[in-house]
Amino acid sequence: MVGERLKRILPLGKRGFLGILLVVVLLGAGVLYGVLGVPHVVGVDNEFGEVTNQTTGIQTALVVANPNPIDIKAGNTSVNYTVEMNGVTMANGSQSNLHLEKGNTTLRFSTKMRNDKIPEWWVTHIRNGEHTTLRIHSKVHSSLVKKSVDVPYSNDINTDIISGFNSTKTRPINASVPFVSDPVLYVNETSANWGEVTRSKTPIRMRMRVYNPKSVTYTVSEIGYEMTMNGIAVGNGTTEQPYTIPGKSEKTLRMRTIIQNDQLDDWWVSHLRNDQRTDLKIRFYAKIELPSGKTVRVPLRQLTYEKRIQTHIFENDSAEGTLASANVTAGNGGTTTHNTVTDDGTGTTTHSTTPATDSSTSATTGTTTATTTGATGTTTTATTTTTTDGGGLLGDLLAEMHRSV
Repeated sequence: MVGERLKRILPLGKRGFLGILLVVVLLGAGVLYGVLGVPHVVGVDNEFGEVTNQTTGIQTALVVANPNPIDIKAGNTSVNYTVEMNGVTMANGSQSNLHLEKGNTTLRFSTKMRNDKIPEWWVTHIRNGEHTTLRIHSKVHSSLVKKSVDVPYSNDINTDIISGFNSTKTRPINASVPFVSDPVLYVNETSANWGEVTRSKTPIRMRMRVYNPKSVTYTVSEIGYEMTMNGIAVGNGTTEQPYTIPGKSEKTLRMRTIIQNDQLDDWWVSHLRNDQRTDLKIRFYAKIELPSGKTVRVPLRQLTYEKRIQTHIFENDSAEGTLASANVTAGNGGTTTHNTVTDDGTGTTTHSTTPATDSSTSATTGTTTATTTGATGTTTTATTTTTTDGGGLLGDLLAEMHRSV
């Protein structure tokens, strides 16, 4: 009987026993039937952690609010979260059998994303007009109150990589060779747009409107380019056909530059290590056949394209700064639970959990599960047993009642 068990727990008089029993019954009924409130996520904070050539650390803090006047440890209370960029899963994880103190509890995850997922995201970013929607889905479920609460969060990430190449500024092209008067050509206009991006290549279609100021014909036999991002070579190539430009006339030269997507994971590492900044540079050269029959290689320095790309991924989250704090306290109390997942890129996952401690409470046991998804769709899961703070006297009474219902 519940009454007999409570008598053994509480060595009180009859009136005191009945008073405590009434409080426990009311509190237990309120939680069981959802009257007192369902735990829910009130804030999310994500930051990039350690970046290696193979993996990118993502640290996540979920602030979960327990609106009830007692701790919750009875029943299966779980939290799931997923970080997506344009639908590409970048990190995910979960914790179950949680102990939630009254007030706020901060759950901390540390997940490692494989960098070879970056080309997959890049394709979606370019196809979407250089736009990414970062979404964080977090859900708190409590089987004790038979309810789940979803807390969606989104943030837009936009870049403008190639529009700066669009220009109507006239620029001279000098051969800088003996017995040839410069300039040999003028570039009156340049423009660029994205081609049809594939999983392996990102093409940029470029056009140059060129004027020949001489009275003789010039033939541009080749235009070449070299593209770097933070000094990392991501593409190079040449035009597919020569162009003949008669004297005193203008012609549009077309070329296609290619970003090799398999180089983007190396670029990604440099981008994050450089505080989410990238310096894009495209250098051009031309091979021009002179009237004398000589072909000269001319660096097109006036056409060198430079662009700084700055992103703000995970900045201004709903609980920005939470990760910098060891504990978050709100209402009547709070605690922090740390959860670490490590993916070495081979499919092997190790997992450790460090809970916050409170000398005034006893300990109980919970289960934590964290999941990482690789670029190939392979999912690895690790489970461990965690020790979290006990619920105090009322928590013990509520748990005892719950087992007897």
